Amino acid sequence: MEEQRIELLATAPGQSTHLRVLRFGRSGAGPKAMIQAALHADEVPPMLVAQQLRARLLQLEAEQALLGEVVLVPYANPLGLAQRVLGDVQGRFDLHDGVNFNRAYADLGPAVANAVGTRLGRDAKANAALIRDTLLAAARALSAQTPAQDLKRRLLQLAADCELVLDLHCDAQAAMHVYALTPQADIACELGALLGARAVLLATESGESPFDEACSRPWLHLQQQFPGAAVPLGCFSATVELRGEADTHHTLAAQDADALIEFLRRCGVVAGPLAPLPAALCQATPLSASEPVSAPCAGVVVFHREPGETVAAGDLIADIVDIDSGKLTPLNALSSGVLYARAARRWAGAGDRVAKIAGTSLQRSGRLLGP
Repeated sequence: MEEQRIELLATAPGQSTHLRVLRFGRSGAGPKAMIQAALHADEVPPMLVAQQLRARLLQLEAEQALLGEVVLVPYANPLGLAQRVLGDVQGRFDLHDGVNFNRAYADLGPAVANAVGTRLGRDAKANAALIRDTLLAAARALSAQTPAQDLKRRLLQLAADCELVLDLHCDAQAAMHVYALTPQADIACELGALLGARAVLLATESGESPFDEACSRPWLHLQQQFPGAAVPLGCFSATVELRGEADTHHTLAAQDADALIEFLRRCGVVAGPLAPLPAALCQATPLSASEPVSAPCAGVVVFHREPGETVAAGDLIADIVDIDSGKLTPLNALSSGVLYARAARRWAGAGDRVAKIAGTSLQRSGRLLGP
């Protein structure tokens, strides 16, 4: 294992922050994968899974079972980890400007298209190598004016030339679920089956450029812009939501790490025979059809359904209890699907999102992921 320390722009004089990167295997020997944990720094279960992955990757490296390179970032947001407000870690949004740490990543597609467009031919392997090198150069050319911008460009520089990128998160209270690009539904469903996902949510653009799409969408952009060239979707990138923020159990973390190592094996990064693929617990659904269940008024939230349960249109999901009158405002599902996440707090303000359902009948657009 090689350990790398990347210094970030200082938040203030006398302060320093660095990104810790662990590299396993040999660069250039085979496929390159990057796995990062807790880009939203107050999402803790991914950091526990990262420690399980570290132990497994050390063993695989000692056994010479790594066919390529694995880049592991065990905590991807040291800036967010340092953001404490009255004792609570605030790791989702940068306190400097309120921007989500998993939004506003640079779109490398246009710059790469300008650089390689006339050089793309019918050799998919040669095209992939050219695009990968150009993506890396474009990522390295990015500038930054704030520590958060610096963090984002550094993470993109680590991921730009990868064939596989997994961004490990968790929700408030949730069943396992996965986000990925629509054209990569098959491999996303394979990952979901290995993890026991209850929802696999697909989009070609979810809005506001999250990290996973900043890694995979440039390939789709090039494929669409140059239909006469053999441009593969050379990077599979997915956001993996490791259940809820309180699901920090050694048994679950070991189970998830084993599933991710098996996925690396199926992607040619790890040597060895493939284990049978478990039966999928869900079918992939469009992210645009997911239903945000929101509170129309303020009050106490009383849930009637649990994460992972299948619901039908019209089912009661929760009540909002008015603390002046005691009146109940029911929140009913508009569509059938799986309730894959819900809020952890039991107080809602007017307009707050309290649950999410992976449905098939809605057609939303714009900011599909929410704040």
